[in-house]
Amino acid sequence: MIKAAITAVGGYVPDYILTNDELSTMVETNDEWITSRTGIKERRILKGEGKGLSDMCVPAIEELLKKRGITAKDLDMVIVGTITGDYGFPSSSNVICDKIGAVNAWGYDLSAACSGFIYALATGAQFIETGRYKKVLIVGADKMSSIIDYTDRATCIIFGDGAGAVLLEPTEEDLGVQDFILKADGAGRNYLCMPAGGSMMPATHESVDARKHYVSQEGQAVFKFAVKGMADVSAELMEKNKLTADDINWLVPHQANKRIVDATASRINLTDEKKIMMNIEKYGNTTAGTIPLLLWDYEKQLKKGDNLIISAFGGGFTWGSVWVKWAYDGNKYGK
Repeated sequence: MIKAAITAVGGYVPDYILTNDELSTMVETNDEWITSRTGIKERRILKGEGKGLSDMCVPAIEELLKKRGITAKDLDMVIVGTITGDYGFPSSSNVICDKIGAVNAWGYDLSAACSGFIYALATGAQFIETGRYKKVLIVGADKMSSIIDYTDRATCIIFGDGAGAVLLEPTEEDLGVQDFILKADGAGRNYLCMPAGGSMMPATHESVDARKHYVSQEGQAVFKFAVKGMADVSAELMEKNKLTADDINWLVPHQANKRIVDATASRINLTDEKKIMMNIEKYGNTTAGTIPLLLWDYEKQLKKGDNLIISAFGGGFTWGSVWVKWAYDGNKYGK
């Protein structure tokens, strides 16, 4: 039976570091307040005129291709999880394929906010499992600084910019994507969305003046839903596959808030903090970028056969969990 195995990882974060102390000069906040509530110390911001999402994705992908020893021409498909593409259209996948020279690939963008990467991962796995394709690139990335209001303390402290990518290839070993549960509830748009810029509220002077083109979030409601959603779906996936905390080598949780991560770990009885991937303190919430950036940061520690429970919760609402058996010893590539 063919499974979709992750065979390489790449990542990229911009050079510019926006610290909590710098944020405190922009809005009424301070380092202690931000750290205690979110676990975030700093986040990366993509600076430069005309710089967009693809400018982060391309170096992440190029690193991955170099590690794997292949070229962009070898790729069959590119799926990009994002809500901050270079354009409304064409898709970021289309732009990225052009920039990296993936002349034999096609693809599309997948919009699921912070769950974008796991939605894309589960989708890409299907193209591998059917035997249709041999090399499917899954990208998770967002330039959140492009849609964040830096006068809004509720959101500007949370988000950063970054991109990560994984390569899916077929394997007949008991490795790769084993199972997933994905969920959605569109009523969540009332608590977390970008009000303007779509067909319902196109851009006008009034919408811009009213700051409707930025992320709008009701923090307490989102926190409550996220804690329950991420924790419950992770437990559901494990129970479905008769997995216990002892079977799990790594929890790979979306980096939205340290308290949400802690609640998810507690729900699945994972008490060993060394098994929980965390980098929120240095990158913040990069939306669809958080999970591939975790895999990128922790790659050297991953061993062939490791069980990973990957979980996310995003605006809209979207959420889910994926069980992956890691397919190679991470120190094979390193970072």
